Amino acid sequence: MTLRGRLTAAFLAVALGPVLLGAVFVASTVAAVDRSRATERLAVAATAVRTSIDALCQQLRAAADAVAVTADHAGTAAQVVSRGLATAVLVTDVTGRISYATPDPPPAPWRDCTAQAAPGGPVSALVVRVQLRDAAGSARGTVAAALPIDPAFVARLAAATGVAVTLLDGLAPIQVAHTTESGSGRDAVLAAAASLRDEHVTGTTDGRYVRRAGPTVGQPLPLVLSVPSDQPPGLHAVLVTVVLMAALLGVAVAWRLARVTTRPLVELAGAADRVATGDLTARVPVRSGDEIGRLAVAFNRMTRETGGYLAALASSRDQLRGHLAVLGDTLASTHDLPRILRVILHSALAATGARAGAVLLTEQGEQLVARCSAGLDDSEPGAAPMRVPLGSGVVGAVAATGQPRRGRLESTGVAPDEPRCRTYIAVPFAAPDATGDAPGVAPVADAPDRPAEVVLGVLALYDRLGGEEFDDDDLTTLRTFARHAAVAVDNVRVHEEAQRLSLTDPLTGLWNYRYLRESLRREVERASRFGRMVSVLALDLDRFKRVNDTYGHAAGDTVLAEFARRVRGEIREVDLAFRRGGEEFVVLLPETDARGATIVAERLGAAVRDTPVTAVGHAGVRESIPVTVSIGIGVFPDHADTGPQVLAAADEALYAAKTASRDTWRLAPAREPSPTREVPVPAAARSPVDGLPRAGPDMPVAASDPSTGS
Repeated sequence: MTLRGRLTAAFLAVALGPVLLGAVFVASTVAAVDRSRATERLAVAATAVRTSIDALCQQLRAAADAVAVTADHAGTAAQVVSRGLATAVLVTDVTGRISYATPDPPPAPWRDCTAQAAPGGPVSALVVRVQLRDAAGSARGTVAAALPIDPAFVARLAAATGVAVTLLDGLAPIQVAHTTESGSGRDAVLAAAASLRDEHVTGTTDGRYVRRAGPTVGQPLPLVLSVPSDQPPGLHAVLVTVVLMAALLGVAVAWRLARVTTRPLVELAGAADRVATGDLTARVPVRSGDEIGRLAVAFNRMTRETGGYLAALASSRDQLRGHLAVLGDTLASTHDLPRILRVILHSALAATGARAGAVLLTEQGEQLVARCSAGLDDSEPGAAPMRVPLGSGVVGAVAATGQPRRGRLESTGVAPDEPRCRTYIAVPFAAPDATGDAPGVAPVADAPDRPAEVVLGVLALYDRLGGEEFDDDDLTTLRTFARHAAVAVDNVRVHEEAQRLSLTDPLTGLWNYRYLRESLRREVERASRFGRMVSVLALDLDRFKRVNDTYGHAAGDTVLAEFARRVRGEIREVDLAFRRGGEEFVVLLPETDARGATIVAERLGAAVRDTPVTAVGHAGVRESIPVTVSIGIGVFPDHADTGPQVLAAADEALYAAKTASRDTWRLAPAREPSPTREVPVPAAARSPVDGLPRAGPDMPVAASDPSTGS
């Protein structure tokens, strides 16, 4: 951002900050007051709903009691219905047989007013049941008085409470039985009600506040109450308009002030740009005696003096070496080895003026192989890289002795494994702790008797342009690049080793739990994409604590390592084995259904059970330790939809195997079908005889049960 932009931004922050804070405060205060009022209205409405329903229940109880205390049940029931105290009266004997019922009773189900906890599902009427007793007090049956729950009932509740009322037809998922909500806001109210718990209040996207009312003891109906927001409809628009107008005015004023302030600086920047392009005659007008005026004077004096130093700066090689050293330090922070070596080689060629060069790394301690080259025959596409045995030729001798070399060679004196050249310079490079950077370690170049294994490679350049030989300055420069090449190679090797250790278990050599989560996610996504199956085996060594307590922890480690070796020997190359922690292991079987997983589980159990593990126990005595394993099996997508869920299903099956008898396997139970998931079923499909699903696109699928809704 320019200085003018920063000044403008600072002014706007000072000027518009209070405006923005005030707008935010007003908006938040209005929203808080509106929510508080809506909460109070909904609380009053919930109390009114409870009172109304309680009054209806008391009315039904009085009607039922009136029928129960008279001998003429039919006549009394007719009077109760005719007076509107109840819509229907039902008299049953002690066996539950209906002895009398008024005409046209409401359809089932009826919801009892005294229900302690209302179940989910539809409700058609409220009912109160009282005991029918004889003169001796013995139970003769029951009298039930019912009142229908219909749109008129919901409308009366809405009129009594002053809010919109919705009667739910089910709690999970939420469905509407009757409502006074408008059609446009019904979906938003239901979506908000689905997230509510207890008697909390939430808002909808269209500006309404929603609260659940019941079902509770004494109020068995699942109701949703909502009220519209009292917030002024155009409040936010007014606030935004005020802020925008203040912003426009502030921008205009700030731009004017910044322009007046920064004009001398713009002239100074323009003159600096002209100097940057090579025009050292550029001058800045001095308009005042303040700090900016003194800066203009100093700039003019600097341009005059810079012209005298330009030639010396252009010929300074030390400055170039410094820049290349900084470049090398930057390259050492990445792990792309070919790119690092390529940048180092090209920078070394540019710094020394060499025609060609190569970076060679040692392989297997026997030869040098060119990993990057320029200007040589092997640098062409498709050409084999240069290979030089240790001790052979110039670069082979440099790698073997650890001593840099430079000089001139005749065409007949060049080794057959190296390029033809007239002049050369070669510098070895080694790991950072072998170059003398670490305390007490001498540089490789100063220690000819140092073992050749410490040398990581050689940086070699050939034929300096102009025909001159390479000098000591070139040797110093090349040592700098060789040092960076050593750091880069060592960093890459350390990074690769650290990455390997971070994903494997040091005791068993299996993948660790961190890699398990990534692999499980990847395999489940692949199986879901291509319609395949993935099986997960959760393994746990039986009574492993007894092994540690009886034979010692060293013997326990031997058992774990041997168990891991046997697991690797029983699975395919595409299968993955992990140590989850302690004596718990996991095997991931891609492209494997439940039948294949059970076969692998049988094989693993036999491999562990049939041959005891030999380990050194207490007092150095070799012991034969019998080991068994319990296995739980989870299959995607039969038992779960995600990787963690499949692993959890396998864990549950493992617990079942442990509970059963140990030294066995258990398959996770089939999950309940999802009511919202539709699976196309091919005609005449049949389930396998053994009930185990098959992998593959042509696996048979059992016909859906219409009663389950799937």
